[in-house]
Amino acid sequence: MQNLSMLPENLPVPEDDGACRHLFHHALPDCDLQSTQGGYVNLSKIARWLVLYCYPMTGRPGTPLPEGWDAIPGARGCTPQACMFRDHYRELQALNAEVFGLSTQSHADQVEAANRLHLPYALLSDAAFACTDMLGLPVFEVGGRRLNKRLTLIAKDGRIQHCFYPVFPPDRNSADVIDWLKKHGD
Repeated sequence: MQNLSMLPENLPVPEDDGACRHLFHHALPDCDLQSTQGGYVNLSKIARWLVLYCYPMTGRPGTPLPEGWDAIPGARGCTPQACMFRDHYRELQALNAEVFGLSTQSHADQVEAANRLHLPYALLSDAAFACTDMLGLPVFEVGGRRLNKRLTLIAKDGRIQHCFYPVFPPDRNSADVIDWLKKHGD
């Protein structure tokens, strides 16, 4: 049985392939994304600091990950990343930042993960690829599924101010975001 909360040693490190360079100062798309906290969220309407971490998929206990998952650079680590944003949530709020996780998983899969991990912030489902395609986010395919590559956007008043890509290791991402907001936030 795999421990989804732990990162295996010797994971391959993702390289920056330039797939996010176009995102700087890009407007967030005007689309509604289903939230694990009920209703829908339109990222373009949030008038404060916004942290949007995009991830491939959270695993479910007892369900095997796709074959070769750990060999895909940047794929493994969604649960540790989500838990670190959970653990640093109050600090991010104190920096006037609203946090969301986004994946192309179904809303039902995200609700299961949010409940199991006790997340105080919403996960947003982009199962229709509306946000992913409008922003031109990098994706990869595995097991017949199209998934987001791991990246984190920081936006203010609907416009992207910074992008962490690639994100590695994923369990350090929240600390990197906090450091950036402390230097550049208001």
